[in-house]
Amino acid sequence: MHRLLTSRAARGALLLASFTLLAAPGSSQQASGPIARYTIDAGTMSGMAAMAGGGGMGAAMGMMMGGGRSQAMHELVLRLGSTRAPASGAPAADHFLPAGVGLGASVPLVTPRSAPSEEQAIPGEKPKGRLLLYWGCGATPGPGQPIVIDFAKVAKGQMPPGLYMTGASIPQEWQIRVSNSRTYGDWPNGQTRKMVPANASLLGDHRIAGNYSPDIAFNLKQDFMPAITGRASPGAGGTTNLSWNALPQATGYYAWVFGAKENGDMVWWASSATQAFGGPVWDWISPGSVQKLIGQKIVMPPSQTSCTVPAAVGQAGADMLMGSLYAYGPEANFAYPPRPADPKIAWKPEWIARVRYRANTMWMLNGPDMGSMMSGADEEDMSDDRAPQQQKKKKKCGGGLGGMLAGAMGAGC
Repeated sequence: MHRLLTSRAARGALLLASFTLLAAPGSSQQASGPIARYTIDAGTMSGMAAMAGGGGMGAAMGMMMGGGRSQAMHELVLRLGSTRAPASGAPAADHFLPAGVGLGASVPLVTPRSAPSEEQAIPGEKPKGRLLLYWGCGATPGPGQPIVIDFAKVAKGQMPPGLYMTGASIPQEWQIRVSNSRTYGDWPNGQTRKMVPANASLLGDHRIAGNYSPDIAFNLKQDFMPAITGRASPGAGGTTNLSWNALPQATGYYAWVFGAKENGDMVWWASSATQAFGGPVWDWISPGSVQKLIGQKIVMPPSQTSCTVPAAVGQAGADMLMGSLYAYGPEANFAYPPRPADPKIAWKPEWIARVRYRANTMWMLNGPDMGSMMSGADEEDMSDDRAPQQQKKKKKCGGGLGGMLAGAMGAGC
């Protein structure tokens, strides 16, 4: 059964089933899967997140140590998936953009070449250290905290009691991947050296054309979200008070803190009232899913603009603590032909497109304010045209707790 569910054909069937459910909520209208699917994930990064996106973590650490300031930056993740093979030759597709985006007339959606996995175990390295998990806003941790994960024990197959694996109740939304597309293309990629300008605007006409999908065209009326600004300041009894500006477009907020000590111990705290670390909450999430997560007390409501990090978190990771805050935003959906209003008429779209928005910031706890990191940007700091996708890719662990444990145990990340 496991092999069946993880096969490529099964994943495609599950994707089609999920599309059918999403296409006509609350109705019995029949819908067939589209030929092409397209997604735009648009982000606004501020604080250390902007520096890491523009010049790598080296630039972010330089700013943290007083070597410059950062203005907000934008990110775009474009993905095209199709059920068709290229009409002729190699796969080719382009996203033709409004002039306000500032990336030229178009950017190429490149089909990645398959390559052997770089992930492999590091021989002779023994796991060491612990991971302490905390969650919830408040001066003191709630019952059952922290959950302590001893990496040496995990390597032997001993998982701590009470551990709730990440993402079990977080809704998974349809995604475009190489694995669920006959032909696939994306941007950023290794073919261009472009970065999204800080003053970029998404407003206007967008068109996607290629030799393996029908033409996709729509007009965007929602621009990038504003940047998050705020403070991370010391509170009573060793707590840390997080506060931020309310974004009008925000549908909810999620914060996390990660720290490490020289002895190998690490601490991870999340603002959720239940255990929810990494995974989908680090992604772009639809407003409907955010509402469900607010109901589950995983995501903070848009009316909330502050959260207290327990003192125990700072004590557990006193050598270095880094925090991050996500603001989930609106979503725009397009399709051709549009879904008929009459539920008795079957819907057979040629293509569907989804645009999602978010804003995020990153900072050192009790270090520079999130807002001060953005003001008075040094133009020289931002003049480097190196795109993050052009830098040599490092091995990555998967998102969430599983990837964290794999990295800590030297399992090839």
